[in-house]
Amino acid sequence: MSPSAYYIGIDVGTGSVRAGLVKHDGTLVATRTEDTITWRDPEDHRIFEQSTNNIWDGMCKCIKACLQEAKVDPSEVKGIGFDATCSLAVSDMNGEPVVVTKGAQLGQNGDRNVILWADHRAEKEAELINSTGSVVLDYVGGTMSLEMEIPKTLWLKRNMKRELFKRCQFFDLPDFLTYRATGFNRRSCCSVACKCSYVPTKGGWQPEFFRKIGLEEFVENGFEQLGKEEVLTAGMPVGNGLSKRAAEETGLLEGTPVGSGVIDAYAGWLGTVAARYRVKGKLSDEVPTLDESRHRLAAVAGTSTCHIVQSPEGVFVNGVWGPYKDVVFPGWWMNEGGQSSTGQLIDFMITTHPAYPRLKELAEKQQKNIHEVIQAELERLRAEEQVESLTELTKDLHFYPDLHGNRSPLADPRMRGAIVGLALDSTLGDLARKANVTLEAIALQTRHIVDQMNAKGHSIRSVYMSGGQAKNAMLMQLFANTCNMPVVLPQSSGAAVVLGAAMLGRFAAEAQKKQLSRDQRGQALWEIMVEMTPPGDMVEPAASAREKKLLEAKYKIFLEQIDIQRRWRKEMEEAAR
Repeated sequence: MSPSAYYIGIDVGTGSVRAGLVKHDGTLVATRTEDTITWRDPEDHRIFEQSTNNIWDGMCKCIKACLQEAKVDPSEVKGIGFDATCSLAVSDMNGEPVVVTKGAQLGQNGDRNVILWADHRAEKEAELINSTGSVVLDYVGGTMSLEMEIPKTLWLKRNMKRELFKRCQFFDLPDFLTYRATGFNRRSCCSVACKCSYVPTKGGWQPEFFRKIGLEEFVENGFEQLGKEEVLTAGMPVGNGLSKRAAEETGLLEGTPVGSGVIDAYAGWLGTVAARYRVKGKLSDEVPTLDESRHRLAAVAGTSTCHIVQSPEGVFVNGVWGPYKDVVFPGWWMNEGGQSSTGQLIDFMITTHPAYPRLKELAEKQQKNIHEVIQAELERLRAEEQVESLTELTKDLHFYPDLHGNRSPLADPRMRGAIVGLALDSTLGDLARKANVTLEAIALQTRHIVDQMNAKGHSIRSVYMSGGQAKNAMLMQLFANTCNMPVVLPQSSGAAVVLGAAMLGRFAAEAQKKQLSRDQRGQALWEIMVEMTPPGDMVEPAASAREKKLLEAKYKIFLEQIDIQRRWRKEMEEAAR
């Protein structure tokens, strides 16, 4: 492949779509982002909906803008890859969007056809699925999340007219994008195994499970509505590349290779874990091997956070999704932990505090962002109270962070937030303290997930970050101190995911030319990752002996808060009978 070749990565996040134009060596030469629309229901906080038309239109604008900015001819683009949130996209058999909004338009053709990952309408359906004892539950940590696609699909079955439901196709969003791009309905193992109850080690789709939960029509039609063709591992070429229609819409050439897509968190894994790292500015001599990947946890941290690790054998961890086989590398397994609300939680805790207007005023006056002002206030308080660390500053304030339920490792959507140590204080100082314990709680929960993974057989030794939170220096040092392992930050916190998607485009182009065997695919993709991933900066644990003791005490209290909440919930349920 010519060194002048370019690849396009498309990342569809929770609130925006981003395109990146990437050179053969991983250099990002142009990027463009467009906001996407999310519809909420003013009377139901559980509802989050989007539109594939809106997403696709934004994507096309981004691609054209990248080509124009970099002055790159479409003929120089040799491949395109997609990642997206694990949201449910619904269309009819012709690919036209089908409305997922409750009410008279449900099931009709129309624009609002995506149930976003964060949508929690399918709680009853998830409870039914989790009561089945099906083998599919073994591969999602023992409990299926209501954020996955089958509970949402079952909700649609229960609320849609039968004849309308039967004409629908159901996609995890990355697979809809490759379908829309190529016209070929080929599902990715990443999407169907991670979110749609497809079990590669058990022959794929599980007819008994679908009959038991009331989706028997899927069995009767040979799973045509979910994808009946052979699934593809990450980056394998889809169909004949870009269709004529998609080429005209994107400004690219018809036939440009399209790689089988992945969920956005897995693109973050692709774009980070093969990085070499710098320690205090010095680049390590170590060139990572494929085997080294099993010691590196990718934490993809934006609105929410996903924690992904690869292993040569399947590792079963209660409350952690997976193990999923073949979702990225043939023959390798993945586990995925997660926190449903992290970046979103930080914003919520800051913006709902009475002192937020004062914080904004100071930030504007000092020409700083609000997080810099918060950090300065915390340092002022630390010096004033003559304590060694911010952990000690907030040692009597304890926050449990699951305001939107727990994804991992408890797999309990009923968990809620809790704070102990409140004072009659509405000052900027109180806001700063609460912001600090919010970061602490996110770090403590990350440790909880890592500890559970390692206890069951993983061997995680470092955390590789991507996403917006990687820019938060306080949080990154807390991660290193709390988990007691190094944290590696990407060269560009926002580029890692789109870079991972571009790697899929390159792999598709090379796999198409070389006709790689299944056994060759994993090593070939890893070599692409090593070549295209920029070095990252390592943040090493730096807590003093005193702060370590405080963090250990905080972690013990964090775990106690879980037990107390569950006990109190049980006592109240018994009292209400």
